[in-house]
Amino acid sequence: MKFSFGKIIVFLIVISTLAACGSDNSASSETSNSENDKILKMATSADFPPFESRDTEGDFEGFDIDLANMIADELGYELQIEDMKFDGLVGSLQAKRVDMVMAGMSATEKRKKNVDFSTEYNRSGEMFISLPDSKNKTLEDLKGKTVGVQLGTIQEEGAEILSEEYGFKVKKVDNANILIQELKSNRIDVAYMDKTVAVGYIKEQDLEGFDDPTTSSPGMAIAFPKDSDLVKDVNQVLKKLQENGKLQELKDKWLSEIQ
Repeated sequence: MKFSFGKIIVFLIVISTLAACGSDNSASSETSNSENDKILKMATSADFPPFESRDTEGDFEGFDIDLANMIADELGYELQIEDMKFDGLVGSLQAKRVDMVMAGMSATEKRKKNVDFSTEYNRSGEMFISLPDSKNKTLEDLKGKTVGVQLGTIQEEGAEILSEEYGFKVKKVDNANILIQELKSNRIDVAYMDKTVAVGYIKEQDLEGFDDPTTSSPGMAIAFPKDSDLVKDVNQVLKKLQENGKLQELKDKWLSEIQ
């Protein structure tokens, strides 16, 4: 009986050891798989064609979307895109909910206090747009009028400054599509937005406009949380895409008819 009991004890010890090894291997495998799944989380505001919008199937498309996919491929990441309001993008970086933002965002000095930026990849300027046959041809014509802008944009900042000099009111809305709706419904007299986007709306919606002659805005760049390790890597990819002509191919595809 003692001999048999001893055998049972030895057998149980062996089984326990094998089970522990199996558990360790399983945990190790799960960790390894987790490490191999490299996800790049990007936030955007998909109401800004031709930089970012959605097609008829609801999929993301645009200059920034194609560029983001190129960057992810070069760095070996799977790209995941989250759509949100423009004025929430910087906050999402500060909270580190996403790894980067691409949304036609200008690299202003004010934003640089809260996030880091890549090198610039595009430069547009600003434009005022209005309904056909309007009398809004210059900044002086805007006195007493209402100018619409998108919340959180460089145009919001610029309009606040210009309104003091040229005597117009500023109305702020959530996105560019609402801005055009406000214009066509006569709830605003003029919309103030990025020139590339404005020219697209002018062609599509039969509108008219004039360039903002007062400013030279900073170019568009990719935004990151402060001290992100991705900045250096992404800048290297942007340089490569510039040198091999891929960045110009994207501009030809998305921006050539507008710029």
